Amino acid sequence: MHLLAQILIAVVAIEHFYILWLEMFAWETRGKKVFKGSLKPELFAPTKTLAANQGLYNGFLAAGLVWSLLIGEVAWAKNVAMFFLGCVIVAGVYGALTASRRIFFVQAVPAILAMLALLLTK
Repeated sequence: MHLLAQILIAVVAIEHFYILWLEMFAWETRGKKVFKGSLKPELFAPTKTLAANQGLYNGFLAAGLVWSLLIGEVAWAKNVAMFFLGCVIVAGVYGALTASRRIFFVQAVPAILAMLALLLTK
């Protein structure tokens, strides 16, 4: 179960590095395709700085999850992972309530699965 938890944590981290890239560097290109139903095309340019700020926060979440995978002491690594997974879950729930329900399934559910796998490890 420990290996499964680490794989799921890595998947969540990769997802958030992708969101960082999307919101910070590809907002007006790929972002238009990803968010085509939730934001009018003419709003991407004026919201570029706002999106970059969001992307930076996603990068912090990803960095924290990667950090948890690099910590050698098991209990400390688990605590760090639980904190950052909890942050991802809260962000996913908030995004689902305020922006799109899809965010819950894209962001919160993978983090919930990783957290459950982590909780089941010894």
